Amino acid sequence: MTPKLLPCGDSAMSLQLGETVDAQTNARIIALAEAVRDLCGQGVLRGVLDIVPTYRSLLLRYDPAEIRGRALEELLLDLAGRPSLPAGPARLWRVPCLYGGEVGQDLDALAEMKGLSTEELISIHSGTDYRVYMIGFAPGFVYLGGQPQILDTPRLPKPRQLIPRGAVGIGGQQGNINSVAGPSGWRFLGWTPIRAFDPARAEPFLFRAGDHIRFCPIDADEARALETRSAAGEMIITPEDLPA
Repeated sequence: MTPKLLPCGDSAMSLQLGETVDAQTNARIIALAEAVRDLCGQGVLRGVLDIVPTYRSLLLRYDPAEIRGRALEELLLDLAGRPSLPAGPARLWRVPCLYGGEVGQDLDALAEMKGLSTEELISIHSGTDYRVYMIGFAPGFVYLGGQPQILDTPRLPKPRQLIPRGAVGIGGQQGNINSVAGPSGWRFLGWTPIRAFDPARAEPFLFRAGDHIRFCPIDADEARALETRSAAGEMIITPEDLPA
């Protein structure tokens, strides 16, 4: 698809690179976001206030007193037209997950819906490498792609009013990890003690677009122990670098 520029009010614009959700387009968007950040960091580009990569588009919010929209358009189209952009290092996070229980309240019903045993469903869900396509909706909330088709399930017709932080769920063709407590119509399989968002950390958002996540089943005792460490501010997981 030819890159398409879309105005978003008088101080923001979006560069769209595709019409569908796919890893290649998303990787291109993330590389564009990194290229813009590098130019800002070098002082070459001034006036950019926010850089927001999504599934297939890049949103930039800018200060018109610092940079004119036309100049920013030309820069984005130039970057998008380059045959290749350097991509940042890919990271894999192994995320502990307590399947079922109070938070994973849809696990058994979902397994029955799919004609699977609970153990088979857990094996499929935890045997998949998910891609973080974007962060959005709430601080640190991850939208996960790469879900096996058998797990695709529509959201609930009526959202539940309070789902806790750390809930691991499915909504349509996507997976997620709840970063903060709140209402949700997703279907939830389990809970993780990791904190995707912690404003007290030097880097409040644990995950970033382009990361990979693999869920690792744990039992209730391990979940409680990890939650105690996590609540004390300890980093209970660290990422692995993936080959380029």
